[in-house]
Amino acid sequence: MKEKELLMDPAATNSNIAEKVGHWLKIWGPGLIVMLADTDAGCLITAAQSGAQWGYAMVLPQVLLIPILYMAQEMTVRLGIVTGKGHGELIRENFGKGWAWLSAGTLAVSSIGALLTEFVGVAGVGELFGISKWITIPIATVLLIGIAFSGSYRRTERAGVIIGLAELAFIGAVFLIHPNTSDMIQGLFTVPWQHSSYIYLVAANVGAVVMPWMIFYQQSAVVDKQLTTDSIKKEKHDTLVGTFMTQGIMILFVVVFAATVGSHGNHAPLNTVGDLASALSPFMGVFNSKLLVGVSLLGGSLVAALVVALAGTWGITEVLNWKHSLNEPFDRKNMGFYIIYCLAHIVGAVLVLANVQLVAMAVAVEVMNALLLPIVLGLLLMLEAKALPKKYQMHGFYKYLVTSLCLVVWRLVCIWWGQRQGYGECSS
Repeated sequence: MKEKELLMDPAATNSNIAEKVGHWLKIWGPGLIVMLADTDAGCLITAAQSGAQWGYAMVLPQVLLIPILYMAQEMTVRLGIVTGKGHGELIRENFGKGWAWLSAGTLAVSSIGALLTEFVGVAGVGELFGISKWITIPIATVLLIGIAFSGSYRRTERAGVIIGLAELAFIGAVFLIHPNTSDMIQGLFTVPWQHSSYIYLVAANVGAVVMPWMIFYQQSAVVDKQLTTDSIKKEKHDTLVGTFMTQGIMILFVVVFAATVGSHGNHAPLNTVGDLASALSPFMGVFNSKLLVGVSLLGGSLVAALVVALAGTWGITEVLNWKHSLNEPFDRKNMGFYIIYCLAHIVGAVLVLANVQLVAMAVAVEVMNALLLPIVLGLLLMLEAKALPKKYQMHGFYKYLVTSLCLVVWRLVCIWWGQRQGYGECSS
C-alpha cells in the first residue's frame, strides 16, 4: 500500500529521484576527472599523429587500451577507499622511505613536465585566436590556483569535470567531415604489426594513455572525498564511464585525422595546437577547425593541469607525512600542501613564458614517464596484494588478466625504449 501511494504521489517520486541523483553525485567524480585529464594536449596530439600516419589502423589499439586503463585505475579505487590512504603514503608504509622518496621525486619532476605540456597547450589555443601567452598563461594560473582554494574537494572536482567536458566539443568535427564507416571497419582489421614504426607509435599511445600521476591522483581523491567501502562498486562505475569517455575522445581524434589528413598522404608535422588546426582547416574551414581544436584542447589542458598539480602535491605531502586535504582551508597546519600546489603551477607557467628549453624538457619528461610506468604498475600490483585484506584483493581469472596486461604494457614500453635507443628491441 505504501509503495502504491509513493508511485501515485509525483512529489514523493521526484524526491526519491533527486535523492538518488544526489547520492550518485556524491560518489561519482574522481574517475571522470582523472580520465578527462588523461586526454590532455599531449595525448590528443599523439592521437592526431596516429590517425594522420596510420589511418584507421590506430583505432584498434585505442580500443584495446580501455581494459588496461580501467584495471590500473580500478586498483587505486580499492586501495584508497579500503585503506583510507594515498598512494605515496602506502608506499612509505609498506616498502620504506627509500621507495617512497623515489616515487615522490620522479612524480614531482614528471608533474612539472606535464604541467609544461598543459601550459604550452593553453598558450597554443590562445595564439590560435591571436591572444598572447602573456595573457592566457597568467589567467590560467590564477584560475587553477583559485579552484584549489575553494575549501572543498567536491567543489574542486566539480569545476574540473565541467572544464574537462569541453573536450567533447570535438564531436562536432565528425559531423563536418563524415568519415567513411566501411573504411573504419576495414581499418579495425588492418593491423600492420610487422612495421616497427607502427609498434613504436602504439607504445607511444600506451605512454600517452596510462600516466603514472593518474594513479597517485585517483587514490588520493577517493580518500579526500571520504568514500566508504559501500561506495566501491559505484566508484568503479565512475571509473569505467570515465575510461570509455577518455578513450572515446582519443578514438575521435584518430578517426577525424585519419579521414582527413591521413587519407590525403603528405602532410606537415603535427606537433602543436596550431599544427592540428591548420591541418584540418582545408576540410572543415578555418574558423571551425580553430574553434573545435581550440575548445577541446583548452578543456583537456586545464583539467589536466589541475589534476597533475594535485597528484604531485598529494604524492609529495603523503611521503612527507604532512596534512594534505582540499577539505581544509589554508592555515598553518596545511600551508605546506597549498604552497607546493601553487609553486607547481607558478614554476610551470614561468618556464613556459621564459621558453626555457621546452622541447628538450618535454622529451626528457616523455622518456621519464615511459620508464616510470613499469615501476608504478609493479608497485601498484604489490600494494594491491600486500595492503588490502583478502576480501578486497583481486581473485581468480581477473587477477591473472590484470597481471598479464601489466606485463604487456611493460613489454611495449621496453620495445619503445629499445627502438628509441636504436636497438630495435629490448635486450632483456
